[in-house]
Amino acid sequence: MLSVTIIGPGRVGGAMALALPASKYKIEQFVVGDGRSLAAVLSTSFAGSAVSEVSGLEIISSDIVLVTVPDSEIASVAAAISTRINNPPVVLHTSGALSSDVLSSLSEIGCSVGSIHPLASISTAESGAGRLNGAYFCIEGNPIAVSTADRVAKDLGGIPFTIDTATKALYHASAVIACGHFVALFDTAADLMSRVVGEREKAVAILLPLVGSTFANLRDQDTASALTGTFARTDVGTFASHVEALQDIGDQNIVDIYLDLGLRSLKLALENGADPDRAAEIRRRISLAKGNG
Repeated sequence: MLSVTIIGPGRVGGAMALALPASKYKIEQFVVGDGRSLAAVLSTSFAGSAVSEVSGLEIISSDIVLVTVPDSEIASVAAAISTRINNPPVVLHTSGALSSDVLSSLSEIGCSVGSIHPLASISTAESGAGRLNGAYFCIEGNPIAVSTADRVAKDLGGIPFTIDTATKALYHASAVIACGHFVALFDTAADLMSRVVGEREKAVAILLPLVGSTFANLRDQDTASALTGTFARTDVGTFASHVEALQDIGDQNIVDIYLDLGLRSLKLALENGADPDRAAEIRRRISLAKGNG
């Protein structure tokens, strides 16, 4: 059985604690921020685990240390615990944006360092524990850390994949576009639809099944084949009416979103055999609408 210390057990750290199989892992201790207490669900589920504050932390002797604090605190936490390590463990942080390089103060004293980032939307520890099952986990770091992270991810019910440390920022940008930016895009669409139907709640209800059918297409087809609508058909007339309606709203940000994504949609449409002349005309009109022509 592997012993685990979790530093900063919030949503992600709490979810991992709840999801790790008790037959294989023992949560030895939780380390919380100074002045903070352990979440009720963790206090109840791990009554036998030690709880300490960062400033009061004495010795860490666990096999694995999970650093699940906010990105801006990882380096300082690593430095703080570097003097409290007994028998250098594997140390993994859960940031999606930062690589294992941020744990350099620990690698310098002999710890095997890496990162393990679950590609799942985790809003609470309780709900997040279930969402880790079947999620992909991005892993990088030194060989021992990668091997340990691979094992942890699989024991959480996840699907691990390994990347080069130098590509971590690019990986995270992809995830932000797919998840965070998608939410922002949906918010834009809901704003427009609510102008038509009058109620935000109704607008969201109308759009969600459409989004669901698009996700279903993406599961079964490549992106070019999954594209539908105005740009897939290179429909110049409909495109022009969209731009006119969006410009009448007076929000250039929404216009730019439509135009910029339109360019990407044209690329997909052409890959799927769309008419190149109509695509070129739409591209020309996009340039004019953006003030580039």
